[in-house]
Amino acid sequence: MTFTITYLFWLLGVVLLIVGGMIVLDREHPRRFTAGGFWILYALIFLIGDRLPPALVGVAVIAMAVIAGFGGVTAGKPKTLSLEARIASATRLRNKLFVPALTIPVVTVVITLAASHLVFGGVPLIEKANVTLIGFGIGCVIALAIACVITRDTVGQSMKEARRLVDALSWAAVLPQMLGMLGLVFSDAGVGKAVAHVTTSYISLDYRFVAVAVYCIGMALFTMVMGNGFAAFPVMTGGVGVPILVGVFHGNPAVMAAIGMFSGYCGTLMTPMAANFNMVPAALLELPDKNAVIKVQVPTALTLLVINIFLLNFLMFL
Repeated sequence: MTFTITYLFWLLGVVLLIVGGMIVLDREHPRRFTAGGFWILYALIFLIGDRLPPALVGVAVIAMAVIAGFGGVTAGKPKTLSLEARIASATRLRNKLFVPALTIPVVTVVITLAASHLVFGGVPLIEKANVTLIGFGIGCVIALAIACVITRDTVGQSMKEARRLVDALSWAAVLPQMLGMLGLVFSDAGVGKAVAHVTTSYISLDYRFVAVAVYCIGMALFTMVMGNGFAAFPVMTGGVGVPILVGVFHGNPAVMAAIGMFSGYCGTLMTPMAANFNMVPAALLELPDKNAVIKVQVPTALTLLVINIFLLNFLMFL
């Protein structure tokens, strides 16, 4: 039997289902039914999404967006260990606290490197298409077991902490997946061709440097709009990168893709749409200005974007 990514989807679905149930049963939560329902819907997509009609999954996603849009996913005040208990535990464990965290990357690397040798009866034990993700998931499970042993705590307590973290992250936790899907939707809808038409019609791309600048700046701007570099990549690469930088100027596509994504990440640093990067830290740190993280990052982002333009113009044509 081959271990596939589906098993990890089921595990994540179970965790989200438990978290959603805990929120629904929390009578002190200000939005327990809408917030709990949000996470239960998300859990069902992981658990049975592949067995449901695509249209029904789409309805569930829209329902989640409506719930979040109308403020239905708010943070509660879950019961956790007291501050004194946490300080005492941290003092007792000291550097042992890093062991579970370091276990995850170590297990991920080991499984990724060993996957090609894990074969039984001619059948691979791990799905080849998702070796790294499966290794990461297995690493998380092993890290949880180690954490329970080190802290002398239970899996139940880990679920309480998972609920607390999910509550704190709120709807922003689902943004990477949703925005990744948005990029595919934009690509299939022909947005890349529309971008190519607009850029070639209103901007002179006969000069290589101008084309490079349009690609890098476009990646940053689309990332700011979509909140995710992976969502912007198929749009700008399909509209400007492949047809112009590669097709017309014969640039190296590998360099174009690498620096193009880096340019997109410059946009990530400057947008509230990348909520999991910029808004969640401000909320977790209880900063008075919710845009404080973005304001600090803007100078670095703009500087890197300019550097990326010159790097791409030089390295892509070596």
